[in-house]
Amino acid sequence: MKKYPQILALSATCIALPAAAITAEQSAFFDSIAAHCGKAYEGTVIGATSADSSFSGKKLVMHVRECSDNELKVPFHVGDDHSRTWVITKTQHGLHLAHDHRHKDGSEDKVTMYGGMTAMMGSATEQSFPVDAYSINNFRENGLDVSVTNVWHMYIKPTEFTYRLTRENRDFRVDFDLTKPVDLPPVPWGHK
Repeated sequence: MKKYPQILALSATCIALPAAAITAEQSAFFDSIAAHCGKAYEGTVIGATSADSSFSGKKLVMHVRECSDNELKVPFHVGDDHSRTWVITKTQHGLHLAHDHRHKDGSEDKVTMYGGMTAMMGSATEQSFPVDAYSINNFRENGLDVSVTNVWHMYIKPTEFTYRLTRENRDFRVDFDLTKPVDLPPVPWGHK
């Protein structure tokens, strides 16, 4: 059997290469959110359905609270419920979105850190995060089979930030007005 040293050398080279870094579009998107670090903004649910009743009549505030070169923590406050924090992380494979859910005593909810990784480069103003395997397993273990096709989307423009969740029969969206910072909300549950 004849050996092909060029192919073997090429294969070894490919294996040694690092995984792809985030794209310029993803980096610009991340930086656009980070530019609001330390500020909070009020939001409005757009096109609410009965599935979104827990958000009606409550003040909705996002707070770009913790920012580093590789991670953003953005608590999403719903009235007096301070249990939710979006965690956006730069990875070698793109941006990752996780939903950190806590109880009032700071302990983790059994459905927490779910989310997904960007599957495409997106743009400087829009990124989508299809549900990942960890989240699918977590949803199934907790009787949330309806969530196994979730896709989360975030959009940022100079005047507006949007958080959106889509799946079959569900399109939940909150638009936040970036032109009017509001008073900072309390520390989210489970954070210092």
